[in-house]
Order: sequence, then C-alpha cells, then structure tokens
Amino acid sequence: MMKQLSKEQLSALKSNTAVQIPEASHLQLPEKVLQFGTGVLLRGLPDYFIDKANKAGIFNGRVVIVKSTGKGTTDAFAEQDGLYTLCVRGIEQGQQVEENILNASISRVLSAAAEWPAILQCAENPDMQVIISNTTEVGITLTDDNVHAAPPASFPGKLLAFLYHRYQHFNGAADKGMVIIPTELIVDNGKKLKDIVLELAARNSLPEAFTSWVAQSNYFCSSLVDRIVPGALPAKEQEAMQQELGYKDELMIMSEVYRLWAIETGSDLVKQRLSFSEADNGVVLAPDINVFRELKLRLLNGTHTFSCGLAVLAGFTTVRQAMEDADMEAAIATLMLQEMVPAITDIYITAAAATQFAHSVLDRFRNPHLAHQWISITMQYTSKMKMRNVPVLLRHYSRTQEAPQLMALGFAAYLLFMRSEQTAEGEYKGTANGKAYTITDDHAGWYHAQWKSLEPGVLVRTVLSNTALWGTDLTELKGFATAVTNMLSALLQEGAGSLLKKVNHVKMSV
Repeated sequence: MMKQLSKEQLSALKSNTAVQIPEASHLQLPEKVLQFGTGVLLRGLPDYFIDKANKAGIFNGRVVIVKSTGKGTTDAFAEQDGLYTLCVRGIEQGQQVEENILNASISRVLSAAAEWPAILQCAENPDMQVIISNTTEVGITLTDDNVHAAPPASFPGKLLAFLYHRYQHFNGAADKGMVIIPTELIVDNGKKLKDIVLELAARNSLPEAFTSWVAQSNYFCSSLVDRIVPGALPAKEQEAMQQELGYKDELMIMSEVYRLWAIETGSDLVKQRLSFSEADNGVVLAPDINVFRELKLRLLNGTHTFSCGLAVLAGFTTVRQAMEDADMEAAIATLMLQEMVPAITDIYITAAAATQFAHSVLDRFRNPHLAHQWISITMQYTSKMKMRNVPVLLRHYSRTQEAPQLMALGFAAYLLFMRSEQTAEGEYKGTANGKAYTITDDHAGWYHAQWKSLEPGVLVRTVLSNTALWGTDLTELKGFATAVTNMLSALLQEGAGSLLKKVNHVKMSV
C-alpha cells in the first residue's frame, strides 16, 4: 500500500528523480514567517519562493501558517509534516516545462480558533521577521474588532493582537518590528492594511507608544502576485502522479510556470529580511510596483477582455483551445504586440519590457495544462472593458489618429456578444454557433433593449457615445466608430471564424 508523504520518507525518496527532494536539515530551519492563509495561491507562490531559497541556502527560514477560517481541518498538514508536492506545468520561452517540487517550507499550521495562545507565542520568537497574508479582498476591512479577544474576529484584528503581544514581549524594541506583506488583490494593499491596523489600535485604546512602534518599526509593503494556481490535479492525474512519485499526497497542487511577486519597498533592511528574493527573478523588490500592475492589467487582463467575446463567437471554449487555432492565436498576438504594447509604452514602461511581458502572456495563454473558460472572462464584460481597455484605446489615440483595427474588432465582438433574448426567469441569453450562453453583466438589460430597437450602425454610435458607460465619448476618436461598425457588419455577415482568417490575411501576423 502506498505510504502517505511524511518526513520519515525523505531518505527513501532520495533516489527518485521525478521530484525535487529537500534535505532533512531543511525541516529543522527556524520559523521566520507567519502566514495568514492556507490557500493554494500562497502555497504555490510565496511558499514556493521561500522553499527554493532554503534549498539554495539563502533565506533559511520556515513558515508558520495561521488558519483563520472554520472550514476544513489542518489534519493533512500535520500528517504530512507540512510537506506537499507542487507540480509546475506550462510553457516558458516557448519550451514545455514540467517539474515536481517537494516543498518543505511549512513548519506547522495553527488554528486561530483552537490554538490562539500558540499563535501569540510565535510573536515571542526573535527569529520571526515576516508576515504574509491572503485572506481575500474582504479580509482587509476595518471592523469594530476586539483586539483582546481570543482570537479577534478579523484578520487586521489578529495581526494587531500579534504585533501588540510582540511589542510587549520585546519591550518595544525597534529591531523587533515585522515586514508585513499582504497579497490580497487590492491596489496599495500594504498601505490600506497599515491604516486599518492603526485605526483599530486607536479604537482599542492601545498605548500611543505602541502605535508609534507599529508605524515606525514595522514595514507594511504593498505587493502584487501573479501566478495561476488551479489547486489539486484532476483525480486521474493525481493518482498517476502519486504512482510515479511513490507516495500519497493529499496536499498536492499544480501551478503554471509563470510567477511574479512584486513587493514595494526601497528599504535596505526589508531587502535584507526578504533575502529569498535572491533565489528567483520572479520576486521583484522595487520602490514602485505600479509598472507591474499596469502590465498585468493591460496586457494580460486587457487582452483577455478584448478577445473573450470574439473567442465565444468563434466557438472556442477555453483560452488554450483558442491558442491552438492559428487564426485566433495570430489575432491575439497581433492585437497585443502591434496595437497594445505601443499604446502603453511610456516613460515608465519601456517597449522592451512590455514586449517581454507580452510574450510571457502568450506562453501562459498556450499552457496545455490550464483550462481557462472564455465565458468566465466575459463576466461583467462592460466594466472590464471600461477599466482595462478604454484607457489603452485613449493612449493609442494620443500617439496616432489611425483607428486600431483589432481593438475595433474586439469592441465589435463585445457588442455582438451582448445581443440577447430574455428568458422567463429574467436571464439574458446570447447565441453563438447554435449554442446559448448566459450574459452576466449589469448592463445586459440595456444592451438587450438597444439591440431590439436599433440597427447595427446606429447601435455602435449609441454605445460609443454613452459617456455614462465609458467616461468619455468614444465617437470622438477619429475613425473608431467606423472601424467598429465595419467589423460588426462583417461579424454579422461572415461569422467570427471567417472574419478572423480575413483579418489575419490583411494584418501582418506576429
């Protein structure tokens, strides 16, 4: 019978070339990191970097995880001594990558509900230096929390209690402050968390000297994480992988190859404490991380948004499936490299950096191990188009007055995707290639009415001129309304698949 993964098995696994095995000494490294969250994103990104650094003899520290929610148990972590397998799958610089890593970065998992005293005891550890969190966007919220509860209800409350206990134990020593790095998907997450913690300290009437210590001796660093970590492998793949590796692993997860953890800091002390950044160029320490956010928002998310309607209309279910079609792949690559990259290049983003990032995005889109659904990308299509792509369109026109043809095609496909019939249940359903799809968008009803009452040419100008939707009148952009109208007419007459072939014949594919 196959044995469950545990530290006792490490020596027996040494000869297994199918997985990277840690040294037994790595399981004895001191606890340096407190991590709020057991989720796969943290295990697939920050914990990946820490484990890699430990194996390179750089950071030499392990992670104590705080489990804040009541869902699930910590049994698997305890049974496997915190060990788990990360299966990295994807494409990097055009090459297939498959590697299996036995991660030994986690020391133990503590339940906030059942083991709060043990969590506070971690604050007494002089080796503790870093706090990481991923508690969802709702986690970084100010509530009237009691910092003296066991435990406090909110994540900021738990963090504040931990810091207060540390402050008291070390008598406010300046060198015992923490580097605190939230990874929640919120702009300026570090700054917002700091503001909440300080406000919560005031509401709990904590000493002014402590508040000053929090503000001056602790470093709240905003950060941006970018890696797709789907989590557990499909059941059959999981079973096959366990057979290949020779052990049972209930915590096994998969991630894509691409990885980015951009951490905002200009402090030499912070850089010293985050020495794990030296082990992988996917960790970036920079005084301003907005460049990385902009690249991701425009070239990854924005390309998804410009392409999703067209992909659904052309009959593609997943991003990977679309990238396996020569015409669709060429359209996406040309859109990104010839229209979007030049538009976002400025004094902060070089053409070389944008082009490099664009190619990494194309590799990610081609990943055969991911099944990202186009229909899920269309959720709240209108707001995504406004936030992600209208700024790129406007920046394009600040450089040239030539209408961007593939952006126009993406906009036209968005309009056609939004054409619907209303069901008896009040849902809005579109149809492509004889199959119905659900439109999940706050403006679906408005578009339903426009399509019922307007012919396509008038509809285009009505939509583009709607400043309530876009914050500006897009009909004022030279030639854009005409380009969108022509593309919409072609989509209606020829269909998306046929139009893609024609577009790629006219446009130079990349």
